[in-house]
Amino acid sequence: MHTLIKRFAAAMLTAVAVFWFAPTVAWAETIRLVAFGDSLTAGYGLAVNEAYPARLEAMLRDRGHDVRIDNAGVSGDTASAAARRLDWSVPDGTDGVIVALGGNDLLRGIDPDVTRVALTEIVDRLAERGIPVLLAGMRAPVNLGDDYVAAFDAIFADLAERGVIYLPFFLDGVATVAELNQPDGIHPTAAGVEVIVDNIAPYTVELLKRIGAQG
Repeated sequence: MHTLIKRFAAAMLTAVAVFWFAPTVAWAETIRLVAFGDSLTAGYGLAVNEAYPARLEAMLRDRGHDVRIDNAGVSGDTASAAARRLDWSVPDGTDGVIVALGGNDLLRGIDPDVTRVALTEIVDRLAERGIPVLLAGMRAPVNLGDDYVAAFDAIFADLAERGVIYLPFFLDGVATVAELNQPDGIHPTAAGVEVIVDNIAPYTVELLKRIGAQG
């Protein structure tokens, strides 16, 4: 009888331990990413679940990755504006960040030197916090002139040398394709987002691997 009581007590302790601690362990294993950007990240003109961070999270989860992607996109943000909100947009506990900025700098014709300073600050500050970065590049349209295009495009190529994971063009296969863009010709449709997600997914998996290697 005494042995049976001891076994019962041990079983109860095990059940209590599983109840209280299993959820904590599962949460700790979830990789937390922040998608940090402008309206292209926020999902301008789309439903919340159609924005690229939500679609990318869904794709990665379908492929077995335990990941959560928080949408920190703010419509209208330039690189400089985003740099000013970096600390509260990327909270403690963030495992990795996808940076996709520069589109509004292009639309406003901002001096590429200003954009360079802001993007470099973002990348460096995240590095100081030990947070790996996937940088999604932008490309200047040719109508801005050769000098501007060369100066702007070089920003991302140069930042790629700072140890980030680098996707050369965030809108690859989507920019200038009418049927993949909303009537403004700037923001992707839901179908355009799917192209973006297909493009960025392999780079995000690389980001997850880097995070795992650090853990």
